[in-house]
Amino acid sequence: MQIDSLPHLDEHATLIAANTDRVWPHLTDVVERSFSRRGMSEYARLVSAADPVTSGPRPLTEGSTFPGFHVATAIPGRTLALRGSHRFSTYALIFRLEPAEPGRSRLRAETRAAFPGLTGGLYRQMLLTSGGHVIGVRRMLATIRRRSEQDRPERGCGPYRQS
Repeated sequence: MQIDSLPHLDEHATLIAANTDRVWPHLTDVVERSFSRRGMSEYARLVSAADPVTSGPRPLTEGSTFPGFHVATAIPGRTLALRGSHRFSTYALIFRLEPAEPGRSRLRAETRAAFPGLTGGLYRQMLLTSGGHVIGVRRMLATIRRRSEQDRPERGCGPYRQS
């Protein structure tokens, strides 16, 4: 199933006081760290995720994986599209980064997912009524915004940080 054909679930956005080139390394770093926390590989195996472990090139590019996701598209400064599936769902999380006004960027996070069958429907209900998904996405966006705005342009971040 293609990303565009998955049903739209939600979208969240934030305005960042930094240009897209400054935001991009923070975006990839925060996303990877968020889904690579302790216990994520175990959870990915428990639900039979297609991508249960971290593998592939770093920094993130097409083909990179981390628990629950693989990078379907990575266009630096523009789009990071993640795809995944497990026994209850097929899903995508798409981050779109665009210039807003001089020195500012808009970062949007769109979630798409299909939940087949009775167990998929129950999983969807649990995911959406718990509020965990919304809290997690909003927390990622806030962290990316904070790090991007605090980062001095000459220093970079994550794997790009200079000493």
